[in-house]
Amino acid sequence: MADYDENEQQMDCALDLMRRLPPQSVEDNLVTLLEALPELTEDLLSAVDQPLKVRQDSAEGKEYLVCDYNRDGDSYRSPWSNAYDPPLADGSVPSDRLRKLEVAANDAFNTYKELYYEGGVSSVYLWDMDDSFAGVVLIKKVNDGTVRSKGSWDSIHVIEVLEKGRQARYKLTSTVMLYTVASGAKGDRQSEINLSGSLTRQDERDLPVGDPSAHVANIGHMVEDMEFKMRNAIQEVYFGKTHDIVNGLRSATDLNEARNRERMQRDLFGQLKGRKE
Repeated sequence: MADYDENEQQMDCALDLMRRLPPQSVEDNLVTLLEALPELTEDLLSAVDQPLKVRQDSAEGKEYLVCDYNRDGDSYRSPWSNAYDPPLADGSVPSDRLRKLEVAANDAFNTYKELYYEGGVSSVYLWDMDDSFAGVVLIKKVNDGTVRSKGSWDSIHVIEVLEKGRQARYKLTSTVMLYTVASGAKGDRQSEINLSGSLTRQDERDLPVGDPSAHVANIGHMVEDMEFKMRNAIQEVYFGKTHDIVNGLRSATDLNEARNRERMQRDLFGQLKGRKE
């Protein structure tokens, strides 16, 4: 019992540490952590979200994302051809009914990706469960088009679907990993910024299902709403706070000019207040 409690405590500490480290270094940090805690290897590999990797489906000529959800042994299944790479004769694949839904979901999120990300790679994987099915929606966008800035956005949306006649219960767990590196002009290190972090949120809804295709629309609406909320949260928490800290350390404008502007604002506010009274 004591060993179980100790392992559980070590696991909690390890996950807490990984949440605080930069997403772009998660693979290196995870390797170091596994070397220190080899007894937790299986638990950590299944619990720690890693940045998504891109592969090419040579048969379909399309890119797809790989993760634990489409892995069987050392092979990964493409959502486009439904084939494993390297080839795997007995690899796990969804049932015929679920495969049709998976194809429709991939087409839908490919359009969603173009609308909201203007590029990137998306993949949807579904798998059968005893009472219903589950799946994951993956989206990755990398921006390295300029010398001075680069960044990456990884979305991992895991969804469990419990079908109940004409309704279904959807349980969504979403994780977003983000990093951005912006360099200032040559020699100006005061404007260099390296910002990264991750965010996890959950949602649960009961929604009507008129026909099987309704699952794609329901999942799409939930993912869209969740990403909108998480993007706003990241913008407010990370970028808003960073902007306040940087301004507190060094003003972007002349301090005398800033003081004059504040004084004019106070005078204007006082005049408006006097008119109201």
